[in-house]
Amino acid sequence: MKDLVLVLNFGSSSIKFSIIDPIKEVVYLNGEASSLNLHSSLIKWFIKKKKYSFSNKKFMSHNYAVNYICKKILLKYNYEMFSKVVGIGHRVVNGGILFKKSVLINKNVIKNIEKCFYLAPIHNPLNLLGIKTFIDIFPKLNNKNVAVFDTSFHNNLPKISYLYAIPTKFYDKYHIRKYGAHGINCSYILNKVSIIFNRSIKKLNIIICHLGNGSSVSVVKNGVCIDTSMGFTPLSGLIMGTRSGDIDPSIIFYMYENLNISIKKIKNILNNKSGILGLNGKSSDFRYSENRYNTSLIDKISIEMFCYRLAKYISSYFFLIKNKIDAIIFTGGIGTNSKLVRKITINHLNSLNFYIDEKKNNKICKDFNFINKYNTIPILVISANEEIVIAKDTINTIN
Repeated sequence: MKDLVLVLNFGSSSIKFSIIDPIKEVVYLNGEASSLNLHSSLIKWFIKKKKYSFSNKKFMSHNYAVNYICKKILLKYNYEMFSKVVGIGHRVVNGGILFKKSVLINKNVIKNIEKCFYLAPIHNPLNLLGIKTFIDIFPKLNNKNVAVFDTSFHNNLPKISYLYAIPTKFYDKYHIRKYGAHGINCSYILNKVSIIFNRSIKKLNIIICHLGNGSSVSVVKNGVCIDTSMGFTPLSGLIMGTRSGDIDPSIIFYMYENLNISIKKIKNILNNKSGILGLNGKSSDFRYSENRYNTSLIDKISIEMFCYRLAKYISSYFFLIKNKIDAIIFTGGIGTNSKLVRKITINHLNSLNFYIDEKKNNKICKDFNFINKYNTIPILVISANEEIVIAKDTINTIN
């Protein structure tokens, strides 16, 4: 056990953390602080399959949770393991045009990440909270912190994909364009499919459906991402847990001018009060609506809307690589665990030769499963693994 990497992945309501050997791809510790800022906050972690947990029976903030992870889990319980850590990898959602690849973190990098807050207003400030906390608590690793960006995977989008049909000065001067997200896991999925199919990445044409509290679809042609559903920020595209996804921009004007809702409140509504939560009025947790699918009309409509929008994106991307598509991949928390979403979505796509095998679809995915009917276009379920990509990028950047 040597040359380990600590990986941090801050989400809107969670912090994932792990200690990984990036060369052997061995995970020595992994854990998650979940439901942060809610009433059921919990920190759980695993060491050699042994489970540990902590809850203070009230909501925890991200700041509280990250300090507990640092001081109680890493330094108190697992100091010997942590002493072998040579670098810390931080997921950062959006690097804008300033960051094309992973970088060693310094004061200038921190300033530039702050400049990108407006591109990922929910995530980037939290990502930076993790960076600053770990630099403060572990000064010996000050120059061994690495930022790994979700947007790097989408750097090669063609102009016809990333530009918006607004005056070009807004791109030239203010860099308003599509940036995408979920690129770290997309990178993992692309490599995984290359291994499964025993085919060069440069010869792969796939559609990746990363579905979770935040959801996106990306299309890869000849190993390069050519389009993705998220845009200037992670607000656009699919319906999400609390985010609206695609809407007519005039709705914003109407809310402001006719309903007298401030821009600040509209921003909060579209980012934090919409999506699945906005539709059912109760919960952003997709499992809540899924459990009520057969008993609640609004929950059924919510899921049907989600799948309908997803199928529309898949079908449009299909025609960008038609007759050459190798597979559709479902990944992320919903993509991996919701057999209902996969079934409803694929049933919309039967005319394109996508057919689901119900028995295969009902299996629990531990790594990857094929769920398509025999002799139809491959459909895979692949468990997300952003952490291994972050660990490898971290060690490579440090070295």
